Amino acid sequence: MSAVAQSPSLTVRRHAGRRRARILVAALLLAALAAVVALSVGDYALTPDRLWLTLTGSGSRIEEYVVFQVRAPRAAMALVTGAALGIAGALLQSFLGNPLASPDLLGISGGSGLAAVFAILVLQTTGPLLAIFAFSGGAVVAAVLMVAGRSLRDGGFRLILAGIGISFLTASVIDFLLVRAKVEEVQTALLWLTGSLSSTPWWQVLTVLAVLVVLVPALVAASRWLPISQLGPDTASGLGVHPGTVRWVVVGAAVLLTAATCAFVGPIGFIALCAPAIARPLLGHGAIGLATSGVLGAVLLLAADLVAQFAIPGLSVPVGVVTGAIGAVFLLWLLATSKGRQL
Repeated sequence: MSAVAQSPSLTVRRHAGRRRARILVAALLLAALAAVVALSVGDYALTPDRLWLTLTGSGSRIEEYVVFQVRAPRAAMALVTGAALGIAGALLQSFLGNPLASPDLLGISGGSGLAAVFAILVLQTTGPLLAIFAFSGGAVVAAVLMVAGRSLRDGGFRLILAGIGISFLTASVIDFLLVRAKVEEVQTALLWLTGSLSSTPWWQVLTVLAVLVVLVPALVAASRWLPISQLGPDTASGLGVHPGTVRWVVVGAAVLLTAATCAFVGPIGFIALCAPAIARPLLGHGAIGLATSGVLGAVLLLAADLVAQFAIPGLSVPVGVVTGAIGAVFLLWLLATSKGRQL
């Protein structure tokens, strides 16, 4: 009797699982296609057959240099960074129950930006030490957020308010540092604040990838705990999911992912906000979709970087310019088409 009663529910779950698997595979194929385009186009264009020969070790020396030393690190960083931001956005939006939550809103990107600008303008720091400062800035913001959201019952409200306050505070301090600095130093700081994937070495790509890999167990745990925690703190505690543990794991992972990306490419906007917003309606109601949000974030950032490089002939702009413009339009469209329903 119970088996008969459960069969419709099992059928629905299996159908939802197959749908989510198909969407994830389609997103992965889009990412692969975008990567092929990124490796092929440019001043030294490569046809598909020449690209294949180069990737398999049969290309000319100039083709191998262009692919492996110039284009591949930039494309790989776009994919890895986009995935990290997409996952971070999905974590925060699911945990806070707010579809507009993102590392930008919570001030995490602002903390990394302030630390990096201070290192550039005051300490005259560049290279790996700059990345350490940017990462530390995001970690400091994380500590403040965890204290502000120590009560899970109103933790989401506290976190958002604290994040907004931190964002305004960091922006004002950054402006103060910029107006007091030399013009040539300001240009360097502004380029970093805009977000750019140019001149990316392989060690930076591997560092961000290592952060992602290390956080895989935490992300797997979060994907299991978040649907239960959305039922409310009392229900979640009754089912064996401690709200405080969920808060530390989710916010901690989101901060680490965001700080790691900001440390190397700057505070790139839009991706963490919009990748989960695209994934949710595709996956269906109630889905967390960390993997799908990550893959869609990778596709979005790599596509935005291609637009930044080639949309205007003879002019390459930082990818943050493109993501900011597209993100603003996407957000307005999302709000205009929601018509009162949940985003």
